[in-house]
Amino acid sequence: MIQLTAQGKYYVNGEFADAQELTALGYSAQALQQAYRGTMAYSILSAHNVKPTEKGAPMSIKFDAMASHDITYVGIIQTAKASGLERFPIPYVLTNCHNSLCAVGGTINEDDHVFGLSAAKKYGGIYVPPHQAVIHTYMRECMSGCGKMLLGSDSHTRYGALGTMAMGEGGPELVKQLLNRTYDIRYPDVVAVRLTGKPRKGVGPQDVALAIIGAVFKNGFVKNKVMEFIGDGVRNLPIEYRNGIDVMTTETTCLSSIWTTTDDEVKNYYALRGRLDDYKPLQPDKLAYYDAVIDVSLDLIVPQIALPFHPSNVYNLQDVIDHPHDILSAVEQEGNRLLGGKVPFRLTDKIRDGKVYVEQGIIAGCAGGTYDNICEAANILRDNSIGSDKFTLSVYPSSTPVYSELIRNGALASLIAAGVNVKSAFCGPCFGAGDVPANGALSIRHTTRNFESREGSKPGNRQIASVALMDARSIAATAANGGVLTSATQSDYDDTVAPFRYDAQIYAKRVYNGWGNPKPELPLEYGPNICDWPQVISLTDNVLVKLAAVIEDPVTTTDELIPSGETSSYRSNPLKLAEFALSRKVPEYVGRAKGIYADELARRDGALPTEYADALARAGIRLTGSVSIGSGVYAVKPGDGSAREQAASCQRVLGGVCNIAVEYATKRYRSNLINWGMLPLLSDDKFETGEIVVLQGIRDAIARGDQTFRAIAIGKQTREITLRMDALTADEREIILQGCLINYYKSQQ
Repeated sequence: MIQLTAQGKYYVNGEFADAQELTALGYSAQALQQAYRGTMAYSILSAHNVKPTEKGAPMSIKFDAMASHDITYVGIIQTAKASGLERFPIPYVLTNCHNSLCAVGGTINEDDHVFGLSAAKKYGGIYVPPHQAVIHTYMRECMSGCGKMLLGSDSHTRYGALGTMAMGEGGPELVKQLLNRTYDIRYPDVVAVRLTGKPRKGVGPQDVALAIIGAVFKNGFVKNKVMEFIGDGVRNLPIEYRNGIDVMTTETTCLSSIWTTTDDEVKNYYALRGRLDDYKPLQPDKLAYYDAVIDVSLDLIVPQIALPFHPSNVYNLQDVIDHPHDILSAVEQEGNRLLGGKVPFRLTDKIRDGKVYVEQGIIAGCAGGTYDNICEAANILRDNSIGSDKFTLSVYPSSTPVYSELIRNGALASLIAAGVNVKSAFCGPCFGAGDVPANGALSIRHTTRNFESREGSKPGNRQIASVALMDARSIAATAANGGVLTSATQSDYDDTVAPFRYDAQIYAKRVYNGWGNPKPELPLEYGPNICDWPQVISLTDNVLVKLAAVIEDPVTTTDELIPSGETSSYRSNPLKLAEFALSRKVPEYVGRAKGIYADELARRDGALPTEYADALARAGIRLTGSVSIGSGVYAVKPGDGSAREQAASCQRVLGGVCNIAVEYATKRYRSNLINWGMLPLLSDDKFETGEIVVLQGIRDAIARGDQTFRAIAIGKQTREITLRMDALTADEREIILQGCLINYYKSQQ
């Protein structure tokens, strides 16, 4: 059902060919050399690049609009304000869909919302109040456009099915746009995703998405590349079905996505919302070159399930139903290895009489809470009941226009009659702030992620809950079966979805739209939890890095670097939030980092602490020039998952100066490190907690643009090591030299 072709292919009139075939047909060498310009990705990127656009060359992108939610926008605006912000230069949407429960930390969540509205008024932004819409649904409905580029401070910023190239990045990248700077990357590889056939009844967008993720995540097939969806199969998918696949491309670690938009589905989407001017047909040119190809036979896709603890841990759902002990015991074993004995992890206890019983179902957010998904779930549950035992099901429509139409067509009435909890638009179930499962429970969810420390679990406190990702249709089928794991393809139901009617007045009456009308005389309104970023020093000539955490897991997620859930309330308070850094992976990290920072403060008072002086003496090192002490984190592959900048900034405010990794899971996490002045180092060596890594002459090396660095690691033994760093742009080098993005901008004022 999924076939990968690693070598490049030319796309001509709907078919793939190689260079030899096209040469025989009369195509010139120059035409083939320039064929990469025939992709939709090239046309959009080149239209937004302020430099000439060449394959593999540096680009400087300016976006058409941006979006942030209430976990990220305070820090972004505070950073931009400290760097000289006067007004929003492009439409900037501030949504309130993450901390909208206002249930943690007293007044501080609602204080952030008050700040957000005041910022929208002062700088000319768009403010979407709590419970109105999840960030990505609003952006699809109101801000997307064929040929546009959008940037968001959330990793699932993906609107490719609507002809919009969108990217999720850490907050500092949005700050750059607010200050009329650019998003700087090299022109990426573009991978064709050719869809053929038509999905069978009971197979939903999450099933297709999980099948793709399972095929490409572990081998890095599309890492930091653009996925371009083409093929006759696209026409066989309703627009919300496409959106449901597209939003999950984030879990492949691709850079962005774009779909062909030549059919009426996309045109009608814009027309229905009164934005027909934002539609135009997009398709590859008659000759286009792709760096690789993914073939997806939609008719062969069957219901999927991503078992704990990653969206790529994908199995055919029916295989799990038919062979539960074999599969769940293997996942259980791997989960216990990953958790390292912190808490016993069980899945096989869900098997009773050969059936798998789950305790909870969730259909929510930008992936699950779409109109079509909920309508089909309601059809499956019509005249059924979820029962009165342990199993519960909650449904979160993704926006008020969706909610309103589901009321009008009777879908919500059917769900409520079946025992389903229907709630307002909220992203909480995706990151552990809503419907957190009980300890030991198994939750099946049409959401975006299922990391071990994301949905409310705290393994360090001996709390563990398991989340498996599934499509809304099979979740509803499971609910109709009283919580017994069931495939929707085994359900007899009417899959007809009533046409969607969009009511634009819902937003017109409630959303504050100040774009183009800033009111600089108005003040920002601060609550007591909103704090400025602490001062960060510039890079010194030499740096002594003491490793405060060594993580040897194959992948480390941003949820492990800075947990989500209850910590989200403190995203506007850098020092308070930093208390949670690595708390679910290395609970000792904060104490160690604070101790190392105390050593740095002692150095600033004039004395190099004895431990460091003795280490330098043992290694025979005599340093010249300025010296600083900082903490470091080693991880094999850090940064998978969320775009949140706090995964890096929390290390920084605790005195962190670098990460050392075999590789970085995502471009956005590496960018977050750089923007916070931290060295994104690479190494194939092994390290131990407490080792001191001496970076001699590091400031001059960064200024020169060096990519390899000789260093000394001092621990139980003293050894020479070689550290590497992928190339930095001139701006990135200067940001690191200055200490962070804020310092960089201040130096230019």
